[in-house]
Amino acid sequence: MLATSGVGWAVVNGVGDSLGRVDAFRGLTNRPADDASQNFLVVGTDDREGVPPATLRALHAGGESCHCTDTMMLVHLSADGGSASVVSIPRDSYLPIPGHGMGKINAAYGMGGAPLTVATVEQATGLRIDHYLQLNFLSFISTVDALGGVPVCTNRPLHDPKSGLDLPAGTTLLNGAEALRYVRARYVDPTADLGRMQRQQKFVAQVIQQATSSGTLLNPVKLERVMSSVLASVKVDEGLDTSDLVQLAGRLKDLRPSSASFATVPLSNLNYQVPGWGSTVLWDQAKARALFLALKADRPLTGAAAPAPRATAAGTTAASGVPAAQVRVQVLNGTGVGGLGAKVDGELRAQGFATTGFARNAPATQRTVIRYDPRWDVSVRTLGAAFPKAELVGAPGQGATMQVVLGADYAAPEASASPQPGGAVNATRGDQVICH
Repeated sequence: MLATSGVGWAVVNGVGDSLGRVDAFRGLTNRPADDASQNFLVVGTDDREGVPPATLRALHAGGESCHCTDTMMLVHLSADGGSASVVSIPRDSYLPIPGHGMGKINAAYGMGGAPLTVATVEQATGLRIDHYLQLNFLSFISTVDALGGVPVCTNRPLHDPKSGLDLPAGTTLLNGAEALRYVRARYVDPTADLGRMQRQQKFVAQVIQQATSSGTLLNPVKLERVMSSVLASVKVDEGLDTSDLVQLAGRLKDLRPSSASFATVPLSNLNYQVPGWGSTVLWDQAKARALFLALKADRPLTGAAAPAPRATAAGTTAASGVPAAQVRVQVLNGTGVGGLGAKVDGELRAQGFATTGFARNAPATQRTVIRYDPRWDVSVRTLGAAFPKAELVGAPGQGATMQVVLGADYAAPEASASPQPGGAVNATRGDQVICH
């Protein structure tokens, strides 16, 4: 109602006229077919233009801009407007860059700007990008501040001297500068960029929660303040006009964290060394294809049909009668295989387990074990069904959070390479990662 009212139209129209523009689709040919859904490519650059030097020092963001994309997300809005899917694309993804051979996807921006970035994503995913949004440090900070801050939660302190992040355990309301440190930090856990993408996804879910629960989308004054802040230093494609913004506002007004799903492009190699490029990451082509085909078919990425890591979701719950959502889990990686802990954490979250959202390294161990407080001896059977070969080890006083310590004997379950109906993709609903 606000979007189509005179007040809403005036807000959107005024903001739309002040948008920065970029010709994101210049010269693109042989593009994927258009459809009723909408795909937005949202990129974050490390452009520091307009940020005061003192602020950059406080953010630990000095030095020269790399003229590359630091963060990249594909946002899919369903044709019926009832759901959204956010897919993080690792910045070190080693992919074909049209006209430039193979390279890291974040380098496409420096080679050919927004058009080459869009072309690279379209070629890799098979999805047509309808709109392009480019954010920098300043737009991120001002957006968070306009919302009155955004709460984030962690069950352990997060400290990263390189980004300046110093966050206590629990829930903290972050202002714009603090939030930027949170989403940029790469050294608070052993998963580096993968852990950072998980935090970025959790933050997006919190922004949705903050905007919808505070009435921002239904209050013209708040809406104008937030939209002006969001778009003041954002660049968008030339085709995103006022009518598109009104339509977008109409689509988003009923969006909630529970109707948003989050995923990361599945990876097969987290440290693929390439001369001249250094360490890169390779996509798991079969699983990535399943993910993008699900989006192309406009299927939700989360749902009850999702398969469990070791057993069916129904079997996992039936093992004890305790639903996976009531089982809290911390994953520790004792295999020495980089990124395996984050992968298993994501698989468990996709099944509804209440994981911490990050994995830790553990001393090398041969045997996979599940440590649990004996007071939760029934609930542990739900988790044990997902790891039938793991040894159950009682740890009195540990509390409600169980620990899965992956050992050298851990073998990941076989996954189907073919796309399946909703839920077959490793994804998480927004309401599973927001602060409660």
